[in-house]
Amino acid sequence: MKILLSHAELEQVATDLLVLGVRNQKPSEDPLVARLDAALKGTLRRAIATESFKADANSQLVVHGSSGLKAKRVALLGLGKDPLTAPRVRDLAVRASRLALDQRSVAVVLPDNDTAMVEVLADGLVSGGYRYDRYLTGSRKPKKSLNKGTILVNARVTNAMRVASERGVITAEAANLARDLVNSPPNDLTATVLAETCQSVSRTHGITCKVWDKKGIERLGMPLLLAVNRGSAEEPRFIHMTYKPKGGVSTKKVALVGKGLTFDAGGLCIKPAASMLDMKSDMSGAAVTLATVVAAARLALPVEVHAIIGSTDNMTGGNAYRPGDVFPSRKGLSVEIINTDAEGRLVLADALAYAQELSPDYIIDHATLTGASMVALGPYRAALFANDDTLRESYRSAGETTGEPYWPMPLDDDLRDQLKSSIADLKHTGSRLGGTITAALFLREFVGNAKWAHLDIAGPSFLESTHGIYPRGGTGFGVLTALQFLRDL
Repeated sequence: MKILLSHAELEQVATDLLVLGVRNQKPSEDPLVARLDAALKGTLRRAIATESFKADANSQLVVHGSSGLKAKRVALLGLGKDPLTAPRVRDLAVRASRLALDQRSVAVVLPDNDTAMVEVLADGLVSGGYRYDRYLTGSRKPKKSLNKGTILVNARVTNAMRVASERGVITAEAANLARDLVNSPPNDLTATVLAETCQSVSRTHGITCKVWDKKGIERLGMPLLLAVNRGSAEEPRFIHMTYKPKGGVSTKKVALVGKGLTFDAGGLCIKPAASMLDMKSDMSGAAVTLATVVAAARLALPVEVHAIIGSTDNMTGGNAYRPGDVFPSRKGLSVEIINTDAEGRLVLADALAYAQELSPDYIIDHATLTGASMVALGPYRAALFANDDTLRESYRSAGETTGEPYWPMPLDDDLRDQLKSSIADLKHTGSRLGGTITAALFLREFVGNAKWAHLDIAGPSFLESTHGIYPRGGTGFGVLTALQFLRDL
């Protein structure tokens, strides 16, 4: 979607849908509402009364335009009484785009003449216009596509506003890239295709990208990644993307690690059919990792960012790894396999060991790791673990700024005994109780002394229905916070 900035009069904006966010609990007294009502010859005031529109949060009122307006329709979206924060402005923009999704253009009045809000509004307009229709044909294919969004400001358009708008577009396009990858069916998005996608976007945006095939992974020394791949007819891939700021100036070095399971059947501990249906989303961590490094490069952030992805599927072939098997790891620790459906932590273990060897200031991993995180926190919030208090608070704060909800979880050493094995250095799972925590404790064994945060995004990465700013299916959850964290550095 193309985003434009305009200082045009409301009556002169030619658009399919003109959107005004309203906070006044008596909407008719809002000066801009009054202007629109005058242009609509009283239609808007009558509709407000008829529908008892009070501008409560998430309320909306839509009326058709008239000869006094160039806009075809007008929408009032309630903002409620709470302070106007960035997440609430983004939500306004997302709602506006969704209302106009079957049109070609939408215009939104900037609710606060703040350059930072321009960025958030642009982000929300592009993000809200997302839909995944690659496989729709015939009458199911949308006839129109929302391709133009206008932000209406009440002062002259400045260069700072233009820069902010472009930043918002880049952020939203990164989240939409992650969504596209997560929504892609597993017969089309294999580990090989994921790696090729990483290479393609890297060439486009000046990112260094190295990919190892199965033989390369063997030489690299990643037995746990290879173990998970044993039951598959598809080769695994290991991917390392590197963005370095121009001029070699960087404040910090951050390694982002993503779980890239392109499909998870559970291996020999096979999942029930219903639990398998959405397992194309088990590479959501990789999608967030890829999208974040691309956005960091496009935004020219003064931070060195490494994106590290281990990718395979987890299938049931004749050579599949088994409960009771023992494998070495890149870190040198031997691991006893307990449940082949806990494969993500094995892939991450070798990837985290690799990341730690880069001597980054921080390691941040994203993974759809445990169903236990959804049992504990529900589908809309991610679990946040960290071995450093300052890092934990920084990441939680970044999530609060963007509106992505995280909940700090304990690395409870009382549960560490669950990972003790009688025949190997570690078991890779513990009991059902505290499963999210024992998964994080297992990962901690592979990061050494690095400052590390683990984000279990199993719940919010893929949704059965639209919720807040997130669409049905792949949500791109985590991209906003990861970018905010990098910018805060």
